[in-house]
Amino acid sequence: MKKTFALTHPRLKPARWVDAIKHEIRKYLKRERRKALPAGMDYWTFDCRFGATEEVAVKIFTPDINKQIDAAVAQDLPGFYVEILARACPHQPRDRRDDTDSDFDGASD
Repeated sequence: MKKTFALTHPRLKPARWVDAIKHEIRKYLKRERRKALPAGMDYWTFDCRFGATEEVAVKIFTPDINKQIDAAVAQDLPGFYVEILARACPHQPRDRRDDTDSDFDGASD
């Protein structure tokens, strides 16, 4: 999704319009997560950018989208640009340390 949203609407109040925008973004994320994963991939991740325009958009994390929208409303911007690109990723397990290397042996003094 690469889209520029206007923060004004001729019929809706600003708060209702912002809620509608947030709902559209959540709906897009849910739709992308439901898609079938390619072979060898475990989950969908999203590359997101947000800004007043496409040229000044900066990389953000997915959970920060609503905070950025609220900040744009607070700054009285006429609109904003949001880019959300889905990417399939494999799960990368953490490295496990050997229990023999640790100083803790499980015994209490």
